[in-house]
Amino acid sequence: MSGAAGTGKSRACLEKMHLAALVTPGMRGLIVRKTLASLGSTALVTWREHVVKEGMVVGELEFYGGSSQEPPQYRYRNGSVIVIGGIDKPSKIMSSEYDLIYVQEAIELTESDWESLTTRLRNGKLTYQQIISDTNPDRPTHWLNQRIEKGQTEVIWCRHEDNPRLFDEDGNVTTDGASYISKLDRLTGVRKARLRYGKWIAAEGIVYDEYDPEIHLLDKPKMPPFDWPRFWSIDFGYTNPFVCQFWTMDQFGRLILYREIYHTRRTVDQHAQTIMKHVSIVDREYRHPEGAERFAYHGRIWREPKPQVIVCDHDAEGRATLERELGLSTVPAMKAVSDGIQAVQMRLRVQGDGLPRLGLVRDVLVERDTELAEAGRPTSTLEEITGYVWARDASGKKLEKEQPAKNDDHGMDAMRYLVAERDLAARPRVRWL
Repeated sequence: MSGAAGTGKSRACLEKMHLAALVTPGMRGLIVRKTLASLGSTALVTWREHVVKEGMVVGELEFYGGSSQEPPQYRYRNGSVIVIGGIDKPSKIMSSEYDLIYVQEAIELTESDWESLTTRLRNGKLTYQQIISDTNPDRPTHWLNQRIEKGQTEVIWCRHEDNPRLFDEDGNVTTDGASYISKLDRLTGVRKARLRYGKWIAAEGIVYDEYDPEIHLLDKPKMPPFDWPRFWSIDFGYTNPFVCQFWTMDQFGRLILYREIYHTRRTVDQHAQTIMKHVSIVDREYRHPEGAERFAYHGRIWREPKPQVIVCDHDAEGRATLERELGLSTVPAMKAVSDGIQAVQMRLRVQGDGLPRLGLVRDVLVERDTELAEAGRPTSTLEEITGYVWARDASGKKLEKEQPAKNDDHGMDAMRYLVAERDLAARPRVRWL
């Protein structure tokens, strides 16, 4: 099922999975995404709250959390089982057989992932064995769109009018529908074409055309080895996202984004609390001086290396608050946009050893901003990169002096700050608190 955001694609696939399990005793299904972590914050929320909630109340099925031998799963009273898993942890899910496999957001998979899953369709309880999926559109050259165009994968095109929450039976937009679609109408460029109109379309004039998910996306563990250096890059925001990127550098000199805060409607001191939560633990023996002001770093013990540098945009008040809350110094970002973009482009290019010098781990978000998601806006640096394009004039012509469009670029700015700090800084800059 392919189409715009909010058409009900995931719900439809999940309802089919649940119905198949209810009417066919012994049926085995699999709900899967590229990573198990991303599945828990998306499809499984819909599954629990809207699809199986009543069934669980009356005892038709129950959740089993898994063991060293078995993956997490929903067990039905009639013997059917729905397994939950991620391609990033394949050992348990790929050792079994299924009748029906549902892949959420299929564009995240490689074609090899897809074909490997089809080999597990041989349980034989359903009269058919099938892999189904939902997806938002991506670039036309994506392997999934190529399969669709060749007739190798059947596609159901989904529209907002298909979702009864958005449109009633007479085709009139509902109150919820008017609110949701107005948010999508405020999108621009390739994101609007894909998420509002469901088109498989490439971004015209993409800034980082060197970026290739097959090359730059990593499935490594989120916590790097302790001896790899750490660097943080921050773009301040409140109405727009506050972005804090946690980077490390591997033995090949490759910068790797392994954790990210990307959230709106929170103050800098609140973000500092979140930062410290993820890099430290509570010091049970700490006693704060009575009457003294308390900051985020007080009473915390670091559990990973402190950053060698924290590079920030030029918000003086934001930097001062962050330094006070973290007990760490920061440096202002190099703001030469063109030079910074070229430095990122250089790192994205594959080198003689077959590796680029910049990578992004999947699912680095510590928390997904639901307000951004509901508005169809990027919720992470990863979601920004393929829509980051060169600015154009009113006639649609690319500007003579190249500059990126200032839309949903907060993660792109933070990434540029860090790369410029590492690759373009002429001399060390040290500040002491």
